[in-house]
Amino acid sequence: MAKKTRTKPDRLAAPVEIGWCELVDLPELGLSGMHAKIDSGARTSSLHATRIRPFERDGAQWVRFRSPRSPGHQPVDIEAPLIEKRMVTSSNGARQERYVIGTRVRLGDHEWDGQLTLANRTPMAFPVLVGRRALRRGFLVNSARRWMLGKPEKGK
Repeated sequence: MAKKTRTKPDRLAAPVEIGWCELVDLPELGLSGMHAKIDSGARTSSLHATRIRPFERDGAQWVRFRSPRSPGHQPVDIEAPLIEKRMVTSSNGARQERYVIGTRVRLGDHEWDGQLTLANRTPMAFPVLVGRRALRRGFLVNSARRWMLGKPEKGK
């Protein structure tokens, strides 16, 4: 697995107000327009993934998984470098070990290197969850609003 490094998060120049759900792009994974729930109660961001399988490539640990491309599209197979496996406590209090990947995250006009845990979010309404570690860059969550940085296409 890749060596874990602690870096200071990229701070926004000024606070940015966002709604309780927004569109997120993960360009390195080929995922765009993903519906994301903004969750200040969750520490780490998460991506819906199934068929998760670790493998080795050129001496480095990677993970292969299936995830939706965007709402209304067929799932796609994705490969990403593995950062680590981490114990995560879910919203129902259950602890589980999850794979963690690093990738670029885009929320509106704002982009940064982020970490996502891979989890089967099939029963959840949103394939992406954006947690506190991402929000601490300077995002302010307005729980009365949604899609403040861009609205999804009609019917999606």
